[in-house]
Amino acid sequence: METGRKFTKEELSHALEALGSGEYGQILRAKGIVDGGEEWIYFDYVPGEPDLRTGLPMVTGRLCVIGCDLKEDALYHLFLG
Repeated sequence: METGRKFTKEELSHALEALGSGEYGQILRAKGIVDGGEEWIYFDYVPGEPDLRTGLPMVTGRLCVIGCDLKEDALYHLFLG
């Protein structure tokens, strides 16, 4: 997915924690970069181990979610809407 949405670290942390709920399918891994306002936030997620850090800006936010039985509409709303 690509997104122009801005996240706070708290919002992104909450979204990554939500991936483990089962509500979005069986998430095996997620990674990406999103606009954090003053800085860009890079993230990596494997179940139970979210990792957030800041880095150099990109043109647009991008993220990838890998898993089984993904609920794409729910993931769209979690990260884009």
